[in-house]
Order: sequence, then C-alpha cells, then structure tokens
Amino acid sequence: MDGVLIDAKDWHYIALNKALKQFGIFISRESHLATFDGLPTRKKLEILSNTHALPTGLQEFINELKQIYTLEISYQQCKPTFNHRYTLKMLKHYGYKIAVCSNSVRQTIETMMNLSCLHEYLDLIISNQDVSKSKPDPEMYVKAMQEFDVKPHECLILEDNDHGVQAALSSGGHLLRIGVPSDVTFSRITNKINEINPH
Repeated sequence: MDGVLIDAKDWHYIALNKALKQFGIFISRESHLATFDGLPTRKKLEILSNTHALPTGLQEFINELKQIYTLEISYQQCKPTFNHRYTLKMLKHYGYKIAVCSNSVRQTIETMMNLSCLHEYLDLIISNQDVSKSKPDPEMYVKAMQEFDVKPHECLILEDNDHGVQAALSSGGHLLRIGVPSDVTFSRITNKINEINPH
C-alpha cells in the first residue's frame, strides 16, 4: 500500500518522528529509507531500542501515538487519484482478484483505502496484525494466495521497497517493482501479466 497505492512513505516518517520527539529521538530521512522503510512500527521501535537505547517499556505507548499521528496525516492528505481508481476498476472488470498486503495496522489500511476510494475494488486486506511475521517474511503473501486459492505463479505482486520485494520473491509470486505510486497503471500491470503469460 504505502509507496505503491498511497504516497505515504513520508507520512510514516513524520508520524514516527513526531511520536519519538517527546523522548529526544530523531530518525534522519536517509536512515529511515535505508533501515526502516516498509517495516511495521513495532519492528522500527525494536531496532531503536537496540540502536538508540529507547526503553522497551515505552514501545507500546510510542506505537499507539504513532498510529494516531499517521491517521491524522492521512485524513489531511490522503485523496483519490484517477489512475489508481481506473487501474483497480479495470482489473476488477477483467476478473482479477485484488489484495492489499501491508505492514501497516488494519485501521490505517482501511482508513487510507476508504479515503482514496479504493476500498470497493479490494477482495482482501491483510495487515501486520493478521500474520505472525511481517515483511520481509512472505507470510502475508502466502496467506493471500491461500485465501484466493491460487498458486504463486498465478500472482503478480507490486512492491516498492526492499523488505516488500524480499517478501514477494520469497513467496514465489511474480514481482513488478514500483518506484513511485504513479508507476501503478493499468497498462504497466497488464504488460507485465502478458509478459508472464503471453497466451
């Protein structure tokens, strides 16, 4: 979702730093992209406890605060985009099943999907709360495949960051690497599907 359907990488970065500010901790943009991008907040906080001496007892409070700030930013900035609505609508029209598998919590996913008017096109949402291991582990992609009753080679996964790419490849599914959300177009997806399955 983040970095694929929603241009929200910065939102998570800003929300986390806002929550950490109370405790005198700041993550640089470079560090966030290199280390934290695409990881669940709880995992980010575990890393910070190891690298910045963040007391483990504060992790839950900071996590809750970060989720609140993420939702605040989402309500201010998350808007529908024509390309993404058109893309998902066309995929549904041609009978494809669509899942969002995100390291975000379910409330954040559902909020962003509703605000971007994409929720109606989704068949399945899998959040980090629905699996025991989040990305880079492939569990959520494997779970989606099981829910859809499809084999890995029948799936195309769109991912933008290294943790997601690792999860996608480990699941056995096909990968379409995304640079920025505007890369997600119906033509790019169908071209990749035709490349995978030319018949």
